[in-house]
Amino acid sequence: MAGKSTAVTSGLELRKAVADLARQLGLDVREEVQVGRRLWGSKRKIDVIATHREGRRSLGLECKHQDKVGSTEEKIPTTIADIAAWPIAGLVVFAGKGISPNMRSYLLSTGKAVEFEDLEAWLKLFFGLS
Repeated sequence: MAGKSTAVTSGLELRKAVADLARQLGLDVREEVQVGRRLWGSKRKIDVIATHREGRRSLGLECKHQDKVGSTEEKIPTTIADIAAWPIAGLVVFAGKGISPNMRSYLLSTGKAVEFEDLEAWLKLFFGLS
């Protein structure tokens, strides 16, 4: 399946790879969907929304990529909190060498994040796909 052997190199590539994977699994996909506002007033957009046609179950996927240690990593906990305000279930999909081991552990411990390389199995389980 797409994305397993090819590493993404940017947030935009990660979003595209996530959307492509969802489509290959037979899910309907919308990208950059506006859903209200954040606490501080800025528009809230979900990177990818995947929907299972039969069950009409939807999942928002927020894509976070970082190749170098920096401020993006500091914003990820806020993203986890922001997902709680979404009108649908949500998940952070992350990739990149710049995500520290501590942040990787934090993300995985929330149950609201998955590494891109594990996304296919996660989506199959969530949507009940074979």
